[in-house]
Formats: sequence, structure tokens, C-alpha cells
Amino acid sequence: MKKAIELCVVDADIYAVCQAVDAYIESELLKIYNAKKTKNLERGIAFPTCISVNHFVGHFSPLADESFKLKDGDVAKIICGAQLDGYAANTAYTVVVGSGKIEGRKADVILAAHNALRAAERAIMDGSKNADVTEAMNKVTAEYDCNMVQGVLSHIQKKFVIDGNKVIIGKETAEQSVEEWTFVPGEVIHIDVYVSTGEGKPKLAENRTTVYKRELQNNYNLKLQKSRQFFAEANKRFPSLPFSLRAFED
Repeated sequence: MKKAIELCVVDADIYAVCQAVDAYIESELLKIYNAKKTKNLERGIAFPTCISVNHFVGHFSPLADESFKLKDGDVAKIICGAQLDGYAANTAYTVVVGSGKIEGRKADVILAAHNALRAAERAIMDGSKNADVTEAMNKVTAEYDCNMVQGVLSHIQKKFVIDGNKVIIGKETAEQSVEEWTFVPGEVIHIDVYVSTGEGKPKLAENRTTVYKRELQNNYNLKLQKSRQFFAEANKRFPSLPFSLRAFED
């Protein structure tokens, strides 16, 4: 993440930054657990680097011909992650590109997201409920006249699974709600905090999807050789965790 933040400067190409950060993660992972007994330990990207700018909510991890450069004043939301032996750690951070002072609604939304995360961390404890976390985050964002983004879920994480069935919803609505559950010691949770200066209702972008994850319960009968070739490579390199299409040469 420190490397990603350093690379997010004015005129930096988003594709180039994403590729550089993923390559750095993979190279650093090779430096650890490399004794005879542990060198075959599975390791790699847990979530492909994404840099989602301004109105893009998330998952912007473009191919070279669909990328663009960062501009001064862009609000860039960075996410990246690594995994060792199937245990994943993902991290996210928001930066404003350039060196200008942040004020106005940009400052509001960044502070709202930061403090909503801190409130969520305090609300997650033995015996409290997922609904307590949702309530805490929404109270904080309301103080900044901002909204939690609808449709965002924080998941329980297990080995090889970053989207377990027990979830915390960012914003509950009449159309979207989740089952209530109680936290117990030892649970690992990936907290996703997305905040908007608007109503918090995301829309599908025109950009094509580049981040995917294998659905392990599905079987695929692929007829084209190219399809089988791609699937074999994806299965080998990213059997259960998310990946970006830019990770493939062809």
C-alpha cells in the first residue's frame, strides 16, 4: 500500500500503477517462507490492485488500452491484497492526487469514511451484533452530510474465502437487509467502508468488468481451446481468490 500511495502522482497511468503494485506484492512474497519445507506454500495476490477515481466506487483495475492518467485533485481509492497459504489480508486507502490542500466536500467524504471505519472497529467486539456496526457507521457519515454506499457488504473471512456468508451491510434499506448475527472471538472480518457525497446509490459504469473470482461450486464445459487455456491458467494462479484480467498476457 505504501508503494501504491507513492506511485499515485499526477500523470501516473492507473494500469501501470496497478501492475507495478501487484508485481511488487508477488516478488516480496517470494522472499518469505522459502525454506525446503515451506517453499511450495501457496502465495500471491488476494485482491488485484484497484485504483478507483472520484465517482468510481470500486474495482477499477483497467487493461492498458482502457486506462487513463491521474490528475491533480483526483480522489483515488486504492485497494490491494496478499495471501499466504490461503489466508488473505486486504488493505484500502484513499489519497488525493497532488499536493494541494483538501477542503470542502472532498475533505468531508474522506473524514466521514475514515471515522466510519474507526467507529466500525470499536463496534466489533465479543457479543455485539453486525447491526450495531451498520448503525455506528451511518451515524458517523450523517454528521458529515454524507451517505454510506448501498449494496456494500463486509464479510467474514476464512482460509481461501474472503466473502464468507456472515456479513455486515454498509447501509440497510427496504430492498437490502441482512441476517443479524453476533460476533465471537477469533473471527476475521474484512471491513469495506464506502462513503459518498451523493445519495450513495451506485450505478453500473460503462467500463467493462476486469475483476473476477472463480465460483468454486460451478462446473464449466468449455468448447474453445482458448477458453480452456485461459481457464486452466486462472485455475492454477487464482483458484479461489479474485484476479484482474490484466494479470494475463493474452
